[in-house]
Amino acid sequence: MRRKPIELPPKVAKPFVADMRAYFAVKDSIERDEIAARQAWLLNQHLGPREKKLRLIDVREMFLQMRDQAS
Repeated sequence: MRRKPIELPPKVAKPFVADMRAYFAVKDSIERDEIAARQAWLLNQHLGPREKKLRLIDVREMFLQMRDQAS
């Protein structure tokens, strides 16, 4: 089942993009997981209680899908 696109205000989107760039800059998988986990927590705070919670794998997939668009 596909999710509807997440609409993020600039104060949430800018740190997301910064973390995405950091995610691809580090080679250590533990550091990558920490970055993705931080963004999962922050995005879940933004989404609120009615939305389905994002998982770590969801954030990793978002990073991969957006890697070339945020250059």
